[in-house]
Amino acid sequence: MTKKGILGRKIGMTQVFAENGDLIPVTVIEATPNVVLQKKTVETDGYEAIQLGFEDLREKLANKPQKGHAAKANTAPKRFIREIRGVDLSQYEVGQEVKVDIFAEGDVVDVTGVTKGKGFQGAIKRHGQSRGPMAHGSRYHRRPGSMGPIAPNRVFKSKELPGRMGGEQVTIQNLEIVKVDPERNVILIKGNVPGPKKSLVKIQTAVKSL
Repeated sequence: MTKKGILGRKIGMTQVFAENGDLIPVTVIEATPNVVLQKKTVETDGYEAIQLGFEDLREKLANKPQKGHAAKANTAPKRFIREIRGVDLSQYEVGQEVKVDIFAEGDVVDVTGVTKGKGFQGAIKRHGQSRGPMAHGSRYHRRPGSMGPIAPNRVFKSKELPGRMGGEQVTIQNLEIVKVDPERNVILIKGNVPGPKKSLVKIQTAVKSL
C-alpha cells in the first residue's frame, strides 16, 4: 500500500452523529485542490517524493524563484508547500490536482501541524509538575524545585524548567476519517488535530497502517 497525502487548513471543531446514534467530535479541515509542483526521484534527488502546494500566494509576495518553480506546473506560486514521501510516482504528474476524494470514510491518517503557542510558561503548566503546599508558611508554591545534586556544580541538560511553550510541529497518529465532502473540499477527522483555527495541516496515510 502506497502513501497518499494532502495539505489543508483547519477550520475548527464540531460534532456529528453516527448511524447508531453515537456522538462523534470531529475536526473540520478544508483542503482545496492541491497542485503537484515537483516529482523528486532517486536519480536526481536521492529519494522519492511529491511536492504539493496549497493556497495561492499573492502576486506581490512571491519572488522570482517561487514564480519560476510554480510556472513549471502551470500554476500560481503557493503559500504552503510540503513533501509526501512513499507515494507511487507513476500516479502523479507535475501540475496535476490532488483533491480530497483520494481519501475515503474510514481511512486512518496521521495529521501534522504546528501547535498553539502558549508563550513563556512555568514548570507546572509546561511540564505538568506538582505544586508545593499553598499554606502561608510554605514559601514554595509553583517554583521548579530542586536543580539537581551539588556535585557537578551545574544544572544538567534536559532539566524541566520554565520557558517558551507550544509552537512546535507535532504529528498525531491513527486518526479516523469520518466523512469526505468533495463538493465543499472538506474532510472531517475524528478527534482533535494540532494547531489553532485557520492553521495549516498535512494529512497523510497513517505510517502504522502501511
